Amino acid sequence: MSEVVTPTTPTVFDPTAEAAEKALCFRGIWAWLVLILLIGLCVISVMWLLRKIIQGPVYRKKNRIDGKVVIVTGCNTGIGKETVLELARRGAKIYMACRDPARCEAARIEIIDRTQNQQLFNRSLDLGSLESVRNFVARFKAEETRLDLLINNAGIMACPRSLTADGYEQQFGVNHLGHFLLTNLLLDRLKQSSPSRIVVVSSAAHIFGRINRDDLMSERKYSKFFGAYSQSKLSNILFTRKLSTLLKDSGVTVNCCHPGVVRTELNRHFAGPNWLKSTLKVVSLYLFKTPRAGAQTSLRLALDPSLDGSSGDYYSDCMRFPLMPWARDMDTANWLWRESEKLVGLPPIEPPQAATNGQNGNGTHAANGAAVTVDTVVVDRTSS
Repeated sequence: MSEVVTPTTPTVFDPTAEAAEKALCFRGIWAWLVLILLIGLCVISVMWLLRKIIQGPVYRKKNRIDGKVVIVTGCNTGIGKETVLELARRGAKIYMACRDPARCEAARIEIIDRTQNQQLFNRSLDLGSLESVRNFVARFKAEETRLDLLINNAGIMACPRSLTADGYEQQFGVNHLGHFLLTNLLLDRLKQSSPSRIVVVSSAAHIFGRINRDDLMSERKYSKFFGAYSQSKLSNILFTRKLSTLLKDSGVTVNCCHPGVVRTELNRHFAGPNWLKSTLKVVSLYLFKTPRAGAQTSLRLALDPSLDGSSGDYYSDCMRFPLMPWARDMDTANWLWRESEKLVGLPPIEPPQAATNGQNGNGTHAANGAAVTVDTVVVDRTSS
């Protein structure tokens, strides 16, 4: 039986149809819209990821600190205000130490309204005046017998050269000396309340800083940012490291942090043409941290139970970071401590021989000796 073969119709090549198909796939308006949409989604995703990286991690543990007594300096705006807001949500009793009582009161009322925590108090503190610091401490001690957390947050940056009420260079005086005196006068309350914590807000600008022993007040040469400001932030770190050795085994820990490049009023003294200021203002909306994001490292140092007993360290983005050699130099830290005592009018916390010879091989003081000297100076400095 023979097979019948049916002839097939040959395929006819139609160049017009092929051109139409290509136009539909690669040149049609819908194809272009899809392409634009995909590119837009990619750009948005990258920008969102970059924004998340810039903002940094968030402290998410839910531990509360009901009834704990807290002092936060410079907290009517910016990082300090966000810090108080979060601590108030967690039940703390907070003394808001600010230079401007009116702005502090406005911030206090707002935070009470948002948290329903009534235990917030407006107290005047001008870190540029040693008398104001002493008056603040005297009033606080008359009101409170304990202090669980001290956050040295206030600061100024890159301002034109001026002097504090006591005749010291403004940035060094406010950022370092004011907090140096405040902390020392409150050590007895902190020790009585142990375990307690001290948080010092510094800056990555300390990398550019050097302690100028021959011109500490920048009288011969003044540089707003890379000079005076960076020196004051390096002083914060050296102060933290020295204090941690003195408070060893006392139950009081002290750590410092870099909050990040934050969109706050700290850059109010920036000098430049108006177009540059406007550009930076727009750029800062995206590339700078929000005050809430900037407060997260301070909050972790203040709250995280896993940091119990951790002291003398430097943190950024909620993580511990290594320090440059000049920020770990204990010889400079010892010199700065002794010089700061003289400038603020405190008696020496250590006898002269202890400041140079009372160190063990790794540059820290023996635990027993440190405890004795700290206990001794608490009594003296309370009345100074």
